[in-house]
Amino acid sequence: MNKQLEKMKQNQEYERRKRIAEEKHKEWVQKKREEERRERKRKLSKEMVEKVTRELEKMQLQEKADIKYKEWLKKKRAEEAEKKKKEKEKEKEREAELQEKRTRSEKIFKEWLQNSRNKPQLALNGYGCPHGKSTGLY
Repeated sequence: MNKQLEKMKQNQEYERRKRIAEEKHKEWVQKKREEERRERKRKLSKEMVEKVTRELEKMQLQEKADIKYKEWLKKKRAEEAEKKKKEKEKEKEREAELQEKRTRSEKIFKEWLQNSRNKPQLALNGYGCPHGKSTGLY
């Protein structure tokens, strides 16, 4: 009877220890899963923060690039406008010079025409003798 009682106590003790070990194992597994879940959550949030940061930096770079492009385009257009303005001024100067040249030419032509009417014409001495002089051939 003592042996049976002792055996029963040992069995009960074994079962109790087994239950405690299983509970501890379940707690450990649960803690481990919770820890892994928290770690995944932390990694995910970290990745999201990095992604948002990268997107923000990308947007800032794009904005800077847009601003620089707009400044460059504005500068280029101003240069082109200045160039066109200078070309127009040069064209006006050329036109003015041409007009002045035409006016001078017309004035000189009129003077020449006036003077040529008043000049006496040279009498030619015959054929083959320009201006009355012999050319050396008879």
